Order: sequence, then C-alpha cells, then structure tokens
Amino acid sequence: MDKIPPSGEESKKIIFRASALLLLVMTVFLFAHFRSERAATNVEESIMKVERKDFAQSLRLNGTTQASRSFVVLAPRLEGAQVGSMVITKLAPAGTHVEKGDVLVEFDPQAEARDYLDKKSTYENLVGQVAQKQADENIARAKDDTAMQQAEDELKRAQLELQKNEIVSRIDAEKNQEAVDEAQSTLKQLKETYQLKRAAATAAIRILEIQRDRALEAMRYSQGNAAKMVVHSPMPGVVVYNTIWLGGRMGTVQQGDQVRPGVPFLQVVDPSRMEVRVQLNQVDVLKVHPGQQAQMHLDAYPGMTLPAVLEDLSPLGHTGQFTEAVRSFNAQFSVQGTDARLLPDLSAALDLDLGSQKSALVVPWQSVGFEGDHSFVWLETRGNFEKRNVQIGPRNDLEVVVNSGLAEGDIIRRTAIEDQTRQSP
Repeated sequence: MDKIPPSGEESKKIIFRASALLLLVMTVFLFAHFRSERAATNVEESIMKVERKDFAQSLRLNGTTQASRSFVVLAPRLEGAQVGSMVITKLAPAGTHVEKGDVLVEFDPQAEARDYLDKKSTYENLVGQVAQKQADENIARAKDDTAMQQAEDELKRAQLELQKNEIVSRIDAEKNQEAVDEAQSTLKQLKETYQLKRAAATAAIRILEIQRDRALEAMRYSQGNAAKMVVHSPMPGVVVYNTIWLGGRMGTVQQGDQVRPGVPFLQVVDPSRMEVRVQLNQVDVLKVHPGQQAQMHLDAYPGMTLPAVLEDLSPLGHTGQFTEAVRSFNAQFSVQGTDARLLPDLSAALDLDLGSQKSALVVPWQSVGFEGDHSFVWLETRGNFEKRNVQIGPRNDLEVVVNSGLAEGDIIRRTAIEDQTRQSP
C-alpha cells in the first residue's frame, strides 16, 4: 500500500519542531561551554604561584603642603580706634612674585588721616595752653616777688623808725610799734601765700602737661594707624590669597572688599622651601624616624612626584579624630626640589620608604591566615589543598614576605578564608 505524502500544514509543523529541537541542542551546548570556561577562569583566579621578587615596604601618609617660610598678612588692628572694617584700595595680584619692601595691600586711609589731624590739632592746642599757663605763672611769680620785696623793705623802714621811740612822744612810739607789727604780719602772710600760689600754679601746669602728653600719645597712635594702612612685604616670595568669610560668602578678597581687623586674608610664601604636615597613627609612629626618605604626590597633579625627608616628629600625641583611645602625632616632611605647581594648601600623599628586600618570597596579604600565634596558607599537594604553617616577615598594604614554609613555584590559594574542602581541577 503506497504512503500518503503529508499535507502542506503538516510539513510546516515538522519543520518547526525540528528547528526548535536544533535551537535547544545549541543552547545546551553553548551553556555547557561557557560554564566550563567560567569554572576554569574562577579556578585560575582563586590560586596563584609563589614567586621571588623585590619587595618594598612603604607607608602611605596624607597631609597638606605649606611653605617653610611665610608671612601672614592680617587686617591691621588699630590702636585707640573703634573700626568695624577697612576697605581695600590696592591689592597685589595672587601668584605675583614680590621682593622685600614691595607693597602688598593698601587700605583706605581717609578716616585715619582725619583722626590724625584732629589729634594733632588737640595736641598743638594743649601745647599752647601749657606755654600760656607757664607764662602766666612767671608773671604772677614776678609780681609776688616784687610784693614780698616791698614788704621786706617796709619792715626794715618800720624797724628804723622804731629805734626813735626813746626820743619821740609816747603816741608816736606806739604808732611806730604798730607799723612794725603790721609790716611783719604782711611779710609773713605774703610768704605763706607765695608757696600756696606756686603749688597751685605747678599743679595746674602739670594737669595741662598730662593732657598734652596724652594727646601726644593719641596723635602717635593715630599716626601709627595711618602707617598701618599700607602693608609691605618683609621677605621675597609669592602672593597667595586665603579663603575667608566675606559678607555672607566664602571667598578671596578683591579690591574694594571690606575686611575686619585681625583677619588673615593674604600671605607671602617662599616656594623654594616647601613642607608637608601629616598626622601619624600611634601604631605607625614606631616605624618612622627623622631622616627617612619619602616620595610626595599631589592629588591635583597625578604625574608630579618630588622627594621628601622626615625632618621633625612630635614627641607628644593628641586625641585622634575618631576615638580618644588612639593618639595621633604630628610630623613634618621637607620637600626636596621645586615645581611651579607646588603651592601651599594642596592635598598631598607621602609614600614613606620603610625598607626593601631583594629576591624575596612574596605572597598576597589576604592569602595568609592566622590561628593564635601561628600563620598559615593553603598549599596544593596531590590535587588537594592542605594547611601549611609559614613564618612571615615584613608586609605592606598588599603583600607579605614569607621567610619559611614555602618554596618558589608552590601553588597556594589567593585567599585564606575559602572553603577548605575545595579541590583544584
């Protein structure tokens, strides 16, 4: 019996089923292939070979740059004057190189100049008053001296007349005696009032002299305040603006801005001698000593590197930022070399060299585990991993030196906390 050929619709169903079956087979094949490749990659990434290479131990420190020599310009504090703020009329541009004696900033001197003229006028007026008072006293003294001399002469004349009492009448004798008594009383009174007048005149002159001297000091203060309106550089260097609070905003000063007395708004720095100030943790402070070498990197300029030397280490610690139990120590590094981009207040990183070893067995730090006082790694032996005790040496942030327990070429796990039953392929 002959077979009946399938209809067109049945042929389409057969082709669709065959295509779906082929697509499923290809999907399973690709999934198995990718899974095997991924497993092989994971195995390769989870193990490593122990190598000999040069090992460098360093300590990364962070700080800010600043000039070893600098002069901070403060808005002047005026003596004997109540000033809210001062207006800047002239200002050296930021980044300008100045020499010793160059003008850095000028403030509006009108108020101080006017105050100086007022104080000068007051002083000159008091000088005139003192001179006038002294002249009046000299005239009064001369009058009193004349009156006293006249009283003495009158007493002598009365005493001569008294000697005639033996030859004159009784009435004339009594008149002569009364004249002598009156002359003596007048002279005595003049002598007593003379000293009182001199003391009163001296006190009055002294009061004016004190007022004159106070006016002189006030005039000198005012003159000094006027001189403070111009600030000169005491050293050669580069002008750097400080960020301060200016009328509701943070920024740098400009010509025409108002600055309150005592605000440090500008500084002159010597760029040829720069330093970096950092803070050391109490754990790391035992690893460093003055004279150690370091490499300085600036965050703003990744390709810039300059050598630095540890110059000073504070012997006293202070409370850290996060806990009072851990102390911090201030350290100062001097930068060896110069660069036009090296300015104060830049964020810097220092890699401090703590020593190096040539051709040492080095493994990743995370591949070492600890049990009590012992350290270990997972070593591959005959297809399995077993715990192997090792003796470690110096370490850095990424690697550690193995002094004993391993040999070059050994295969170990990259991390010590992996599943202990896991086997290598």
